[in-house]
Amino acid sequence: MKILLVSPEARLWNSRTHIHNGLGYLAGALDAAGFREIDIYDGAVEDESLDARLEREHTDIVAISAPTPLIEAAWNYARIAKAHGAITIVGGPHPTLMPDETLQNESVDFVVRGEGEETIVEFVQAIQRGAAPDELSGIKGLSWKKADGKIFHNVARPLAPDLDAIPMPAYALFKIERYTNLQPLTDGLDPHARAYTIVTSRGCPYQCTYCSKPITGDTWRARSVENVLREWKMLVEDLGATEIGITDDIWNLNLKRAKELCRGLIELGLNRVPWVTIHGMKVNHTDAELFRLMKQAGCKRVGFGVESGDEEILKRVVKKSQTFEQVRGAFRNAKAAGLQTMGFFIYGMPGETAATMDKTTQLALELDPDLAHFMIAAPYPGTALWDTVSSQGKLYAQSWRELAIQSDHAHFDFPGMDPQLVEQKWHEAYRRFYFRPKRLWKRFKSPDTWRNLPERLQDAKRFFVT
Repeated sequence: MKILLVSPEARLWNSRTHIHNGLGYLAGALDAAGFREIDIYDGAVEDESLDARLEREHTDIVAISAPTPLIEAAWNYARIAKAHGAITIVGGPHPTLMPDETLQNESVDFVVRGEGEETIVEFVQAIQRGAAPDELSGIKGLSWKKADGKIFHNVARPLAPDLDAIPMPAYALFKIERYTNLQPLTDGLDPHARAYTIVTSRGCPYQCTYCSKPITGDTWRARSVENVLREWKMLVEDLGATEIGITDDIWNLNLKRAKELCRGLIELGLNRVPWVTIHGMKVNHTDAELFRLMKQAGCKRVGFGVESGDEEILKRVVKKSQTFEQVRGAFRNAKAAGLQTMGFFIYGMPGETAATMDKTTQLALELDPDLAHFMIAAPYPGTALWDTVSSQGKLYAQSWRELAIQSDHAHFDFPGMDPQLVEQKWHEAYRRFYFRPKRLWKRFKSPDTWRNLPERLQDAKRFFVT
């Protein structure tokens, strides 16, 4: 039985591409269960269309994963797969939150809700033995429909309690030579990097209003340090990684564990390959020793979710559960350890004014990270922000693909907040942060600027021109 695991193409504002580790985990689980005819199709790096791929090679099951902005592309992929006679199954954050919507698409046969490793294995086993749709009712986390179109949702699958028991991703299935390094904006674009991502924990207990965790949940579950180090060693010594990125929601929730992981990397000599934290670390679970150990362990760059420079917005609207003192301390300690820093900032949360957004820009200038990501608030299904905007404001998006976090347009109208002002302050933040002599000189000296001049000029136009 041939199984193709698919991710739609993600057109981001920059040229970065990195592996879809979720598909890697599904492939690893299927392989561990004895299925050998598995492959991964990542639309971001493929040189042939899905239609051509399925025409060239018969496939029995096409499983597609998609977040909200890519769900419409996932439905189109399902249509293509169905036309080639494949059974279609869709999973990921968006279908987990809104399974009925996806199953109403006639090209989608099944939906996986939540963590999918066990569900996909049980599903493929059932299909292999010829189980009728009614016989699938015992597979937890599966949603499906009968021939008459009536939709059924099986009982939810509990979160996996032991992450060490989950088979490691099937990294060999990725066309790794087609992915880039993890942060071209600071390092320049390397189109031939062997950059891998790794997940050391799942879930996050914090309740930030802009964040949705439909797959990993609110319970933080960590892999053992020994298990993580085994995978890390494989990436470095067997797969020739040139860069590694931690993609946990909050890898440093347990400060002691984070330090143990760093010490393990040092002891095993795995610190010769640089690594970064792709998502923002939580500033209130850090100290100076952690950053020193991270540097010794090979870490190159850390990111922090700052979000807002206004105390009221941070506490009452974003509900970030951190203080500005903790933010400043984290940046100070990271820089003292010799680490590059990234800061993430959000503009246009409900209740924002020119003054609150100016405070955010001013804090970014004060912290002065190596890279600042300024984002316009995007209300995704499953978030408190979505509920607030749905009940009190007006959503602008006419399609799910318009809800991209890297958009340069305001996503909603909210009483007392001018969306045009949000866009103005977003552009202003980029100009004030990057149009400084030292920043311009650094960019001018970067070989990446001249190697990719058309793309950099497009970036400049998008970020700096209102």
